[in-house]
Amino acid sequence: MPDGRPNIVFIITDQQRFDTIAALGHEHALTPNLDRLVHEGTAFTHTYVTAPSCAPSRASLFTGLYPHSNGVLKNNDPWSHSWVELLAADGYRCANVGKMHTFPYETSIGFHERHVVENKDRSNPTLPFFLDQWDKAFWARGLVKPDRATKYRAMPDYQDRLGAYVWEAPDDLHADNFIGGLATLWLDRYPGEEPFFLQVGFPGPHPPYDPTEEHLARFDDIEMPLPVNSQADMDSQPHALKDLRRDNLEVDHDGIVHLENPTDEQVLRQRKHYMANISMIDEQVGFLIEALERRGALDDTVIIFTSDHGDCLNDHGHIQKWSMYEPSVRVPALVRGPGVVQGQLVDGLTSMMDLGPTVLQLAGIEPPEWMEAESLLPALHGEPWAGREYAFSEHARDMILQATALMTMVRDANMKLVEFIDSDEGQLFDLEADPREEHNLWDDPKFEAHRRRLSGVIARWRGTSQLRTAPWSEQFR
Repeated sequence: MPDGRPNIVFIITDQQRFDTIAALGHEHALTPNLDRLVHEGTAFTHTYVTAPSCAPSRASLFTGLYPHSNGVLKNNDPWSHSWVELLAADGYRCANVGKMHTFPYETSIGFHERHVVENKDRSNPTLPFFLDQWDKAFWARGLVKPDRATKYRAMPDYQDRLGAYVWEAPDDLHADNFIGGLATLWLDRYPGEEPFFLQVGFPGPHPPYDPTEEHLARFDDIEMPLPVNSQADMDSQPHALKDLRRDNLEVDHDGIVHLENPTDEQVLRQRKHYMANISMIDEQVGFLIEALERRGALDDTVIIFTSDHGDCLNDHGHIQKWSMYEPSVRVPALVRGPGVVQGQLVDGLTSMMDLGPTVLQLAGIEPPEWMEAESLLPALHGEPWAGREYAFSEHARDMILQATALMTMVRDANMKLVEFIDSDEGQLFDLEADPREEHNLWDDPKFEAHRRRLSGVIARWRGTSQLRTAPWSEQFR
């Protein structure tokens, strides 16, 4: 290893739910390279994001703080500091290829170099103007990037596709292939001998769900699970979630025309396109591993794989994220590398932001005391590790989640509570008896004690959080 410390390749997908890796028991996935990471490393099977949307989740990961602590509660909230600064100051070469979702988009946050690619679809006129590396590649080739404004809305069956399309531009220009290729190029060409931290941010499988024909064809004979969805389930949802469905039914966010009652055929097509997007990313992970082998660095490199949040894919009548259902807030978390126990499945509760101090300790850096994230290094080394007692997630009002000022989730080993700060409604699920979250127990008197207990947990968490993070606020705010 360079200077005795490992290289670190940190791969983050966008909107990849937890049940998308074959080696973790999900047979509808085609993920041989992610399966390799599972078999040759440690997988955390109950990992939760601190916010069910891009920027809050990523800012939380890269600061080690909850959204309410670092002030990034929704997309386009500014953030400009991260623990990458500590890596860079301690001798790591830090490079980002792909999506980070900082704001401003190209702020350094500690990286020596950034090759930024943002969302696949940026046709919303309210988004800040930005030309990223992917835009420039299309321009250099004299091509138009396909999205809802340039192509999809003109399709005769646009209203029926649920955001599922086939990529028709050159395969190498697909966002995930482009970023994987650029990251591979960096590994092949970077001449430095110091340890490196390479963050690779794939925009997929975030919609539009747009795999290449080749990858989609691989799913022709694979059976997809149907969504968890019933009228009773949707009727029991709090007003804020019903209003979220309304917004997604009225606005074609990211090229998805959401439907109130899609057919099984439509939903299964959407899910095959989604899984084919993940298969494409899996292939790029394999190319990154091969590049590390060519460099002679694979045995000296820790590879981390996770996602910023999930996608309901019509579970509970919802699309994308912005809710606290398991498909929205629970994500994969895989770690492979020197010193990491192989073939280990860790079932304890984990916060995705816990990967931050884990990276610092792998690099020999002591995490700041104000961090709310907790290092996973003991678990990676096979030491006794029970996991967190509680996992938390939160999201503030934004242009899509409009009917609540703040939504907060807490779950323990068996129960999940979701509160809305401006409503007496909420959600309570017994995840042991009801893992698919179909029966809301919020108003069930038999579970009132659980409801009061978990509401108290949220209140204590916010107070404790404010005390712990005060030094960070003084230093960076």
